[in-house]
Amino acid sequence: MSKQPAVYILASSERGTLYVGVTGNLKLRVWEHKEGLVAGFTSRYGIKRLVWYEWFADFP
Repeated sequence: MSKQPAVYILASSERGTLYVGVTGNLKLRVWEHKEGLVAGFTSRYGIKRLVWYEWFADFP
């Protein structure tokens, strides 16, 4: 399976806490955040809303 690198920003709510991440599988990674499967900062602050992403040819 080929990876499609992406940088993404999630938010807890409008004008809420932001989280910036990098992944090779954006759809899976956002699902993991929404389901609370990612322990740490995002689950602690309820960060689940995808607000921005950008695809890249290679990992930055």
